[in-house]
Amino acid sequence: MSEQYSDAFLRDVLGRTKVIAVIGVSPNETRPSFYVARYLGLKGFRVIPVNPGHAGRTLLGETVRADLSEVSETVDMVDIFRRSEHVPPIVDDALERLPHLKTIWMQIGVEHAGAAEKARARGVDVIMNRCPKIEYQRLFGELRMGGFNTGIVSSRL
Repeated sequence: MSEQYSDAFLRDVLGRTKVIAVIGVSPNETRPSFYVARYLGLKGFRVIPVNPGHAGRTLLGETVRADLSEVSETVDMVDIFRRSEHVPPIVDDALERLPHLKTIWMQIGVEHAGAAEKARARGVDVIMNRCPKIEYQRLFGELRMGGFNTGIVSSRL
């Protein structure tokens, strides 16, 4: 069963985040991981692509890293585009290597209660089975412009 997250919590997470390491990002422009990473970059987030199969290539203006051991920047959020069974070692690696990490975000269809509990025990917020692109669009008014009822009341047109 998916967890529920308040709009205030999601807005706070997205508002405080500046640098996102996207695990499993693809250079294939038709893949969701590519267009989510691209969108986040266009919204002002620094996106650090992580994918061992494409390490060393340039993607979205950044060098693709093989894994988190190659990330020296301060990362606020790790966004995971891998199947749920691959989550625990990614979370362990992130908790070990990223001392300023504030959020682990697991994409739609990705959930792992044990890894989430471990991260929360270390003071890291966890979001599962959600997409930061969709949540950003919903919470900051972009879906409304497309005619979607977002459930957000605003005086903006």
